[in-house]
Amino acid sequence: MPRKTRSDCTVGTFERKNGLPPGTIRNENGRDTRSDKKIGTIRKEYDEKNK
Repeated sequence: MPRKTRSDCTVGTFERKNGLPPGTIRNENGRDTRSDKKIGTIRKEYDEKNK
């Protein structure tokens, strides 16, 4: 099982590290997520929405 990505990693770093093109990770409305947004924030927003 692969390790979970650190929550303080930014979206831009995550995309570069995993070989993804910029803009792969998107917001709910379909727009690109800011590259300086942290993975932990995305997880928190997802958890709050899907309670």
